[in-house]
Amino acid sequence: MTIERSYADHAAQKTTELLAIDSPSGFTKEAAKWVFDQFTALGFPASYTRKGGVLIDLGGEDAEDGLLLEAHADTLGAMVAEVKSNGRLRVTNLGGMRAENAEAENLRVYTREGKVYEGTLQLCNASVHVNGSYGDTKRSFDTTEVVLDEDVSSAEDTRKLGIEVGDMVCFDPRTRITSSGYIKSRFLDDKLSVGILLGLAKFIKDTGTLPRRKVYVHVTVYEEVGHGGSASVPVGVTEAISVDMGCVGEGLTCTERQVSICAKDSGGPYHYEVVGKLIEAAKKEGADYAVDVYPHYGSDVEATLSAGNDLRHGLIGAGVYASHGYERSHVDGVWNTLRVLKGYLDL
Repeated sequence: MTIERSYADHAAQKTTELLAIDSPSGFTKEAAKWVFDQFTALGFPASYTRKGGVLIDLGGEDAEDGLLLEAHADTLGAMVAEVKSNGRLRVTNLGGMRAENAEAENLRVYTREGKVYEGTLQLCNASVHVNGSYGDTKRSFDTTEVVLDEDVSSAEDTRKLGIEVGDMVCFDPRTRITSSGYIKSRFLDDKLSVGILLGLAKFIKDTGTLPRRKVYVHVTVYEEVGHGGSASVPVGVTEAISVDMGCVGEGLTCTERQVSICAKDSGGPYHYEVVGKLIEAAKKEGADYAVDVYPHYGSDVEATLSAGNDLRHGLIGAGVYASHGYERSHVDGVWNTLRVLKGYLDL
């Protein structure tokens, strides 16, 4: 039995739905609810963790050799750090958001009273016709500011709207799926993988397949700040695999149309036998794959191990270009990732 491409299309569609929900680290309640509702609608038991993530039971026979699949629904973003005297906002980044990538992007500011205001992150003194140092200015969150789409010109004006330090700033994902199958959006890292795991869950439901080993999914909500997968490992789990974005760039072999199997990243090598089994699964299912070493990367599963869990670990994901910026993947990469998961679970 093969996993049809229609499950990759389903995963891509679910990804676009999740991408429409703003969810930077620390502001993930609505995204987690969406994840909970999607898996329970497929008939799989789910529960919330104390940190706000979602733990799902996909079933399976051998509960003493359980497998935990980890993906994350939190994204990069920002937080209001200062209401400036001119009514504009200085922000601080959440996770690895960079000002160079965020400049000129539309955004939403969420207040604690539930109000939402639109704006744009701009270079301070952003008019090229006025600012002779425009091209020479180093971009940072100290040289950029949020220009609100409201009639404000002082800190008092802005505070009257209810905007204060600590409010969340969420950038527009600008999601598109092209006719050629490319998926373009901010925050494919890692909402694309959540979509992939929903595609896998739908395949298990549709085929009535019972995995040979107990399989759990943990959709975490603090991966971008380093501790997403550090807790909530079910009893009996012996292996954990992060399903996260696969790196695409110079010095690596993966493309957006492939599934990437990570052999090593900034945290060190992944478990040698697990990496080997992932390669075997790719070959068995005819998946187009690449094995790469990621030079600047960390994952949920490394947080799981750092927390003291004695587990074998691995990492796979659809190839994603321009990570932490305006990212791009492809439905083929999604499909190849699903193939490897199917093969690894021996479905």
